[in-house]
Amino acid sequence: MAVNLSGLDLSAYDALSFDCYGTLIDWETGLTAVLAPWAREAGLDVSGEDLLLAYGDGEASAEQDMPGALYPQILAEAFRRTGATLGADVSDEWATRLGASVPDWPAFPDSAAALASLAQDYTLIIVSNVHREGFAGSNARLGVTFDRIITAQDVGAYKPAPNHFEALDEALTDLEIPRERLLHVAQSLFHDHVPAKRHGLRSVWINRRHDRPGQGATPVPAGDYSFDAEFPSMQAFAEAARAAKHG
Repeated sequence: MAVNLSGLDLSAYDALSFDCYGTLIDWETGLTAVLAPWAREAGLDVSGEDLLLAYGDGEASAEQDMPGALYPQILAEAFRRTGATLGADVSDEWATRLGASVPDWPAFPDSAAALASLAQDYTLIIVSNVHREGFAGSNARLGVTFDRIITAQDVGAYKPAPNHFEALDEALTDLEIPRERLLHVAQSLFHDHVPAKRHGLRSVWINRRHDRPGQGATPVPAGDYSFDAEFPSMQAFAEAARAAKHG
């Protein structure tokens, strides 16, 4: 069920910037595919949600402490910090396995079709906490050509740091798209909606966890945030955008 909080007119925008992991790619499923077997091997009696919660905090702290590291290094360090939180060692083999897993993470079932629909009416931009090689693997699952791709590797930092959004401003200038004609679309309140608000951008929340409690692998927002509309899926958002553009 869509929630439009401010009379947001989706026809008033020419470009959409997207977070990728959590919004388009099911990173929690991808993470759990490695974290869960590690936990079983370590003899930990923890749920999948407990693993994701511990991991989310570990990744956020690693990204803050190691802003210039490539994402596979972040994943490996976050895994080690997860193990420390849960009281179990993470071997180099397990850490490397998670670090290399990004191309294996599945797309949400609705992402490719939604993006194909949106690409007919909007310029599409990726703004993601990932390295270029990792996103290339994910992009193959999404099946669309993005007009710009902005990664953590490109900007030397990880959201919610402002670097991605500063690079986004430069991309808009290059694409000759007025800033007020951009809408940011993302799942993570922590990584995306906090810095989008700070940067003065309107945004849409894709609430992928609408039917589950808690934040999962996404930390609780550490600052003020807002969003102008909420959708439970990319499919619902794409249908609303199509209707707004074409009636």
